Amino acid sequence: MRTLSAVVVAGLTVLSLGCKQPYDEPYQATPAPSGRKPNLPGVPALPTLPLKAGESWTVYGATHHINSDIHRSEVAGKKLTIEGYIVESNIPSAPACALHEVGKKDPDDCKAEVPRFAIADKKGDTSGRKIGVLGWARNFAVVFEAEKAYHDKKEAPKELVKDDVWGVDVPFPLPAVGAKVRITGNYDFNFTKSTTGMVSDPDNGILTFEKIEVLEPAEAPASFANKK
Repeated sequence: MRTLSAVVVAGLTVLSLGCKQPYDEPYQATPAPSGRKPNLPGVPALPTLPLKAGESWTVYGATHHINSDIHRSEVAGKKLTIEGYIVESNIPSAPACALHEVGKKDPDDCKAEVPRFAIADKKGDTSGRKIGVLGWARNFAVVFEAEKAYHDKKEAPKELVKDDVWGVDVPFPLPAVGAKVRITGNYDFNFTKSTTGMVSDPDNGILTFEKIEVLEPAEAPASFANKK
């Protein structure tokens, strides 16, 4: 039995030596391609925009984080201070039917938005990232009262016009396009204080107003284009 085992082992050894495996071939480098080289575009430069401006968030930083699976929890549903330029406002386009004293009802066919403005990192930039700011007045009747109280005033009055339903002071001066501001409030995708339904921005988020600081005033004050 021992002799037979030795013969079998020896035979297998010879067989294995005689079988050439694919990986036994020596490595041969693939020659470089010949002919015309492709005309490829250059490597694009990655954005180097700052996430913060001092202690405040930039619009880029806040919108970047709220859209990041990793960083969303750092900003979503949190009180943030965001700095930027007012680039949009719906004060000028407020319909005449909504411009009246507080306590008076809008006509049934009056279609008016919730007072809103938006901020961006660059002055006048309406095509890039921008964050809508709501919650500083529940309707245009409140803004109408504030416009009358603040008209032609160079300094804030001792008592600002208050939205007694939402419990906030209407900003002085009224938010105007071109002003550089620093705003504090709750930042999230949705605004839920409106009685006309939820307002949502799934791309840039919405800042629910608490307070504002004007860093650079606008060239012209906010005004109603449709005021009677």
